Amino acid sequence: MIDPTVSALSLGAILALVQIASIAIAGQRIGQVRGASTFPAGAPVSLVRPLHGIEAFSDEMLVRSFRLAYPAYELIFCVADPDDPIVPRVQRLIADHPLVPARLILGDERISDNPKLNNCLRGWRAAAHDWVVLADSNVAMPPDYLQRLQAAWRDETGLVCSTPAGARPGSFMAEVECAFLNTLQARWQYAAEAFGLGFAQGKSMLWHKPFLEAQGGLQALASEIAEDAAATKLVRAAGKRVHLVASPFEQPLGPRGFREVWARQLRWARLRRVTFPLFFAPEIGSGVLLPALLIALWAGSLTGLAGAAALAGLCYGAEDRLAARAGWHRGPRMWAAFLVRDALIPAIWLGAWVQSAIVWRGNAMDVRPRRASVDRACAPTA
Repeated sequence: MIDPTVSALSLGAILALVQIASIAIAGQRIGQVRGASTFPAGAPVSLVRPLHGIEAFSDEMLVRSFRLAYPAYELIFCVADPDDPIVPRVQRLIADHPLVPARLILGDERISDNPKLNNCLRGWRAAAHDWVVLADSNVAMPPDYLQRLQAAWRDETGLVCSTPAGARPGSFMAEVECAFLNTLQARWQYAAEAFGLGFAQGKSMLWHKPFLEAQGGLQALASEIAEDAAATKLVRAAGKRVHLVASPFEQPLGPRGFREVWARQLRWARLRRVTFPLFFAPEIGSGVLLPALLIALWAGSLTGLAGAAALAGLCYGAEDRLAARAGWHRGPRMWAAFLVRDALIPAIWLGAWVQSAIVWRGNAMDVRPRRASVDRACAPTA
């Protein structure tokens, strides 16, 4: 008869190997530019930023748009509601930076249940250049933002994007959000790309406009409730790949409470469950705490408990080193944030299976795919 302690510790060793291998792969890839870019040097770029409301860092994020160290780019801000309080701030910044070609487009077009996609459509159509970047309002753009996106473009590329790196947390729960975004989600995304399974992230997306237009245009991204999931499937169907920037761009978080973090992570989990169910199913084991507890219970001994504690300590230590190498947020409370994150993962995973409704910026949506949306997205445009 096999000793349960030996079996449990053997499983723990395998789980630790998987976790640490993914951390090592991500650590080896982040910050490294692989191969020569095939992006045409100096090609003009249209930068489309959908906006909605005033956020904690809105003024800084908007100003950064005008301070990019790139010789030929235009800015297109899209706001669905003309009465949105962000409108006068954008208008003032456009007036204050006359040397940067910029405009504000008001009003959206409902091509999907995704308000961001609806908000982007007019900006996409207005873009004057063949290379278009769609960037969320809370992306902290460094001066070389466009160059870093372009550096990841290869002959086989259909899309370059960046996962968000949580930064500047203003509360403990914001640090938990950093633990989700950085050493968990970004880590697995870079590890997946290493095996040719890169998938899109909607925060920053560099498109070659003629390529996407040939696939049905921006409307084709309405085939899924999440535009990044639709982008991933579209790029793969076209025989291309999704590539990540060498180092992800920061998203400053500020103070966040439990409900805000919970709602955001649950929303994203439900979207992943609907759009990529086979990849989502194993996510319940993506953290360390649950496997460690199961190992301790299975072993039913002090040796098993010590082994589970060693598993968690080893993996959290590796996560901390990854954060240090990548330049991500670290602090004395991060190990506690890892524990809280991993305690939430099973509840978030279960919640994603129970319900398909989400609320995003006040918009209630059912994330289940609709055939009508797919047909509409694939219809030829005039």
